[in-house]
Order: sequence, then C-alpha cells, then structure tokens
Amino acid sequence: MDTNKFVNRHVGISSEDIQEMLKTVGVSSLDELIEQTIPANIRLKTPLNLPDAMTERELAEHLAELASKNEVFTSYIGMGWYDTVCPAPIQRNVFENPVWYTSYTPYQAEISQGRLEALLNFQTVISELTGLPLTNCSLLDEATAGAEAATMFFGTRSRMQVKEEANILFVDENVFSSTLAVIHTRMKPQGIKVVTGNYKTYQFSEKVFAAIVQFPDGNGSIEDYTTFIAEANAKGVRVAVAADIMSLVLLTPPGEWGADVVFGSTQRFGIPMFYGGPSAAYFATKDEYKRNIPGRIIGISKDAYGHQAFRLALQTREQHIKREKATSNICTAQALLATMAGFYAVYHGAEGLRNIASRIHSYAGFLTSELEKLGYKQLNKDYFDTLKIELPANVSINVLREIAVECKVNLRYFDGGQVGISLDETTLPTDLGVLLYIFSGAAGKDYTLNQEVENKTYFDQKFARKSDFLQDEVFKKYHTETELMRYITRLGRRDISLAHSMISLGSCTMKLNSASSMFALSRGEFQNIHPYAPEDQVEGYTELIENLTAYLKEITGFAGYSLQPNSGASGEYTGLRVIRAYLESTGQGHRDIVLLPASAHGTNPASAIQCGYSTVTVKCDDNGNIDLEDFRSKAEENKDRLAATMITYPSTHGIFEADIKEMCEIVHACGGQVYMDGANMNAQVGLTNPGIIGADVCHLNLHKTFAIPHGGGGPGVGPIGVAKHLIPFLPSHPVLWGDETNTVSAAPFGSAGVLPITYAYIRLLGVEGLTQATKAAILNANYLAGKLKDTYGIVYTGATGRVGHELILECRTIKETSGIDEGDIAKRLMDFGYHAPTLSFPVHGTLMIEPTESESKAELDRFVEVLDCIWKEIKEVEEGKADKIDNVLKNAPHPEYEVTADEWNHPYPRSKAAFPLEWLHDCKFWLNVARVDNAYGDRNLIPTLCACQ
Repeated sequence: MDTNKFVNRHVGISSEDIQEMLKTVGVSSLDELIEQTIPANIRLKTPLNLPDAMTERELAEHLAELASKNEVFTSYIGMGWYDTVCPAPIQRNVFENPVWYTSYTPYQAEISQGRLEALLNFQTVISELTGLPLTNCSLLDEATAGAEAATMFFGTRSRMQVKEEANILFVDENVFSSTLAVIHTRMKPQGIKVVTGNYKTYQFSEKVFAAIVQFPDGNGSIEDYTTFIAEANAKGVRVAVAADIMSLVLLTPPGEWGADVVFGSTQRFGIPMFYGGPSAAYFATKDEYKRNIPGRIIGISKDAYGHQAFRLALQTREQHIKREKATSNICTAQALLATMAGFYAVYHGAEGLRNIASRIHSYAGFLTSELEKLGYKQLNKDYFDTLKIELPANVSINVLREIAVECKVNLRYFDGGQVGISLDETTLPTDLGVLLYIFSGAAGKDYTLNQEVENKTYFDQKFARKSDFLQDEVFKKYHTETELMRYITRLGRRDISLAHSMISLGSCTMKLNSASSMFALSRGEFQNIHPYAPEDQVEGYTELIENLTAYLKEITGFAGYSLQPNSGASGEYTGLRVIRAYLESTGQGHRDIVLLPASAHGTNPASAIQCGYSTVTVKCDDNGNIDLEDFRSKAEENKDRLAATMITYPSTHGIFEADIKEMCEIVHACGGQVYMDGANMNAQVGLTNPGIIGADVCHLNLHKTFAIPHGGGGPGVGPIGVAKHLIPFLPSHPVLWGDETNTVSAAPFGSAGVLPITYAYIRLLGVEGLTQATKAAILNANYLAGKLKDTYGIVYTGATGRVGHELILECRTIKETSGIDEGDIAKRLMDFGYHAPTLSFPVHGTLMIEPTESESKAELDRFVEVLDCIWKEIKEVEEGKADKIDNVLKNAPHPEYEVTADEWNHPYPRSKAAFPLEWLHDCKFWLNVARVDNAYGDRNLIPTLCACQ
C-alpha cells in the first residue's frame, strides 16, 4: 500500500479484499459491477477535471497558506456575531474529539445518552435565560429561527384569524437585516405579507397574526416592549422576540414580559464566528406549542426498569414521518455547537456568566462616557454591549475608518454616518484604549487610558433581571478543567460514534471524517473572522470558496452554485425557491405542483409544502422503481400547473432508476423543472452526475458525501448547484451584496467555517480517489447484499439485481413468523456495540443499510457475523427454543446495571445477553440504560432539568 496516498487511508478495503468481495457479489471486476449498477446512458464518458490529489502534508501546508491570507482584525461589527472565548477543554474534548463530532442524530436513544444529556443541558440554559418553559435542542441560525417562528404562528392561527384570512406579519424595522431577508424569502410562498415599521407607532389590524421585534434591537438599544406586547395580545397577535442570549444574563427575559417565542443565536457562548457559521440557534416558546415547535426536543423519560433516560421527545413531529403534513422541514440542526454552548454554560455557571456579561456591559458604559468626553454622542439611551455613535461635525468618517484599519479594528458603519461598536467577551482594557485612540485621533485629540473600569450598570433598572437561573447541580459542579474534562468524557462513553464501530445508516452516509481535513477548523485565521469583514481581510476564505465552488460544479455538471444553505433540508427549500423565482420571471408563477415519487427523500414533501407547492405522489412498482407510466400520466395530467419533480438519485430505495433520463425529459416537456435530491450523491461522484442526467437543480449534503461530520445532528451544509438559466435566482445577501433575493441563511456563505473540510476531502482524493471511493461504496453495499440476501432478504434491487450504495433488509416476514420486529433487531445490535441501520424508512418494517467506502472488509464481515447471530436468535424464537416474550431480542439492549445485578430473572444466561460473540470480551460497549419507554416520554414531556424537580 502506498501510504502517501490519502485514498488508501480513506477507502477501507484493500485491492486483495476487492477480489474476494467481487467473488461474493458474482462479478469479475469493479467495472463490471458498475456497469450492472449504473445505467450506461448516464455514465461519464471522460474523467472529471480536478486538481491532482494532495498528500496530507501538502494539504496541511496549502491550508496554512490559505489561512495566512485571512487577516484577523478585532471586530466590533456585531449584527449577530461576536468574538468569544471557546474554553480549551471544550475545544479539545468536544470540538476536536471524534467521539463527539462523528456521532449521528440521537434517534436511537439507548446509545446516545451522553449527547442527549448534553443537549438537555443546552435546553435548560435556553429555557431559563429566556423565561419560557419549552425549547428545542437548536435550529440552524438566528434568521431561520425567526422564519420558523413566523411559520409556526401562521400555522396555529385562531379560527377567527383563519376566517378573516389574517396573513400580515409585522417585523420591526430594527430587526437584523439578515433575519428580515430570510423572513421575506420564507414568507412569500406561504402567502404571508411582511410589513416593516416602527413598533412604537404600528397599529394592529385584524389581518395581523404575528409580530417580531429584536431585544436589544439592531442598533443596540434596549427597548421596552411591554405595552407593544399587551396591545398585540389584546388583538390576538403573537409576538416573537429575537434576543441576544448573553444580554439575558442581565436583562429581564422576554418570556417574563409576555413573549410567545424567544429566538436567537448561542454563538457567543464559546462558538467561534467562523465567517458566519456554524453556530446553534435557539428557539423557546410556551408549552401550548409543543406539538408545533420546529426541530427536535430532548425529553426526560425512563427505561424498561424505571431508570431515568433521555430521548428525542414527540418524535411523530419528524418531517420524514409526517411528510407533507409536517410543521417544518428542519432535519439537521446544530447539535455539536449546541452541545458546546451547553458545556460553556456548565463550565461558567450562573456566576461566571454574570461576570462575563457584567464585564461586557461595564466596558460598554465606560466607553460611552469616555467617547462623550471626546465630543461624540451615544444614541442608545439604554444598551447592553452595542453603542451607536454620532460623530461631531469636525470628525471625518473616512479619517476614523483609516485609523481603525491601521489599528486592525473593524467597526460598523451605518448608512446615516453613525458608527457602531459591539463589545464582547474578548474585549480587554487595552482594547478600550485602542478604540479610544481611534476616536480621539479622528477628533484631533490626545487620549491616554489611565483608569480602571468600574463594574456598574448603565441601563434603567426596570430592565434588570430579577429571576435566578442555572441553579441545577450540573451548573455548579464542573467549574474546574479537571471536573469538566471528566464530565465530558463520562458523557462521551455513553454514546456510539464512528470512533467505536461502523454506523450503517442508510441515506445518511456515515463515512470517515479525516483528521487531516479537520485540523484547519482549529486555526484562528478561519475561526475568528466576522462574516461582514471587508473583502481584503478574507482573501483566504474567498480563494477557498471560489475553488470549492469550481470543484462542485465540475463534480455535479452544473453552471452555478450557492454555498449559503446550511443544511440539506435548507438546500431543498432553496432549490425549490430558485425554481419558483425562475418560473415567476417567465410568467409561469401559477405552476404550483411538485411530483414526488414514493421513494423520494423524507424531507422532500415538507420542503415542497414550505415553499408553497402542492404535492402529487407517484407510486413505485414492486421492485422499488418509480412507476414510469404513473409518472408520465401524472405529469401530463398536471402539465399546466407542474412546477417541478423532486427525485432522489439513486433512490431512497437504494437503486439507480434505469428510466431517470426519460423522467427528466417528461417533466421538461410539460414545462417543469427537475430537482434532484443529492442525499445519495456518494454513489454518483466520478461515475455520473446530475447535469448529465438532466437535473436543473441539485442540493448536496456536504455532511454526507463530502465528509463534514454529522456532529450528533449537525452541523450540515446543503449547497445547491443549478443549470445556467437558474443562476440569476441563486441566494444573495442584504449586507454583503446589498440584495436580499432568495436569502436563506443569516450569513452570506452559511456555515462557511466547515467548508475547509469538504475542500480538503476533494483535494486529498483527487479524481481517481473520488471515483475509487464511489466504486468502493457501491461494492461494499452489494457485498453486504450478497451476504444477507439468503437470510433476511433484500427488499429492492435494480433492473440487473444490483443495489446502489445502500440496501434495505426485509424484516416484515420475520415479524409474521416470530413476533420479532425491526425495532427489536435495532435494539439487539446495541448489545454488539453497533448503531442500528435506518429504521422503518423508507419502507415500514425494514432496516436500510449504507456501509460507505470508509469501512474495511473486516468490519463488514464483523457486522455480517452480528446480523447472522441475531438471525439465529430470531430462529430460536420462531422454533420455540426461546420464549416469545422473554428473549434476548425483546429485552434488548441489556445495560451494564442489569447484567451485573445480583438477580437475573431471564430464561437465557447473562453470557448470551452480553457476550453472544467471543470477540465482544475485548471491546464491549456497555450501555447505561435499558430500552427506553417512548410512550411514557411522550405522555410526560420534560424538556429541561428544572422541569423535573
């Protein structure tokens, strides 16, 4: 093996393994397998035109060079992003730890107890700081959280409001412009009219159903919204407040003065700015919205023996289950960043947070008084950390800007000539001295900072927080690095991640997230950049983004790209929004129907509805293929209204549809556009692409195909590629580009901070490596299919009997003969140290497996051995050798406390429960809870630590 080639480190199977695996599959070569798997009419005729593969050392030097082209200024721009201090034990033990960043969304609660507890901590922090009882465990960013609030209010209008066709959303003029832009994008297709104005003078009518204000507002002013909310409530109008989470440490929580929703960003709780993201948004609301709140909720439940256990609560709200009836299309959120923010609060506790917030505020007050001595006027009467400065007549804004640049300081410059300063946790007395040097110099005066900053309050005491917060024990115990490190490690041991074993989730592509690609994320030159930093300070990011965009165009065959969507579901929405804007521009805005095959990816229906479309489902045949005649018939039937079709390719059934090009031609002939869901792009790269197939739009899940870690449920990135005619309608941004067309994320480039991972993945593999990875993924899936077809059976195969990069195990007949269902198999896998495959999706009663190219043949064989062992256990139940109810499958998983207890009341021995295979003695993953009681958790929703006391 050439150890200098990254592909040999990334792809798990060796050349010797390949030959043996091909025999099991029944082909003579990889090329023969590909020919039988991917239709000939869509295969690439020539290799991709990409740079040669780099070695890991070359990549490190290249990324260091790119990083050096970014200039890290001290940024006081604010507007939703602030410099912060990520505590070293959190950066090292969470952010840089594969146990935390390679884990999957905690759908399987029993092997996710560590991150579930960490996310419950986050929810507790949010609930207590906002003064509202219910919160989710993060959303994508502040702007999308604002749009989700408006959508939730619209969907829960009173009967009278529905009758009156109330469709006006009022947004105060001092809400962040990025939030307003996303709201405009998201509200239009739902028929919601957005009205902006001054909250002090706005008059509610019967057509208004909701309002959104900012606290402190976009200028930094602390406003008294109590009268406004009282008037809104009197009219049946619900109010959402975008609030700075750090300010709520000192200010009265909006929940205490009547807000229905409080949302915002937790970026300043230890998460670097990352040129705009990722960071975790928060969303808190009243208990009455528990069936409508977007995103995931962590709840406290109990296991089969009554022990406390954590789980995802109210899971029936998930969009992939409810499809077009979902309340949101949210899929990935920002779990890793929410986990970090939660640990930040744990590390500092209430007293530590008060110290940080008080210091920030005191510095802002001191700066105000000193600037006024120099002749400047501070326009915010009450403020937390942000000042709006009016310049004296004799001070030139250009001179001030020049001095600031010389001092490597970024300020906010208002259109009206005022200057904004947002202080943060990293601000030191010396920084205040630099700021005062800049302003005194611009005024032609001398200034020397020679006094200490007094810790005092500068806002009206009527705004001061009186309620306590973070009094639970977890926020008092871990304030030393030793204790926090041990707490993080203890929680990490309760989770299965890629650091433990293969995670075979179909459609989720849990592949290697290489250490080489992750190093760049810890560099200050990538971390500490504000998204609105001037262009000449971000040359490294610009070059990386331009190069990555060019690579993705080449890989997918598209003419244009946007990296703005910060999740796969956001990418879906963005692609549909682009299609809608294009159709409107051609006078075809009446087209409102999307054809959705039954095999479409789970978020597709919800995204279509969120974009204002109606959906028509196309059936699949017995082999899992889209029924071409039904597709043609429904396209023709709706041709005057057909906007698009959404096709996942290869399909969620795990096969390459042979008729895919014809389907694209049918839709185009009917005047519609083809949206390809790129969730399964891992089976296309280097062999085919959406452009050749005939798609007009495709989103990519960079957290799947292109190796950004899942992080326990985020971050994700969902950029979209488009054909030439759609380029003018790609997302813009109101701050960076002065245009809010189709803005879908708060930051211009979405979660830019994790783009170096995908960039590194492509540069390390090159054309040959990318193609080899795709072939290996297809081989691994077909190898498992060959090994398991005679026991469980494979639900769907393509026209030639092959699967794509994933396969669906048949479990429905097992339940009929033994009473064992797919859930029992999923739980039993935990006893062997494995995460379950995708459960009952896309076909109820099945398990969907995607092995990815990262796994070795040894790991694949070990997984097969486990499934064979479980198969034998099923047969024991079937044949009456094991009890129908009291057996290892129905009782799985078996936690450590049960196996080691003095009493054992099962008819099978402990060894069968805990060590069914000999090699488990060397690497046993012990669970700390038994099977979680889902029904109890849904009946008794406990979303915070304070709620269970």
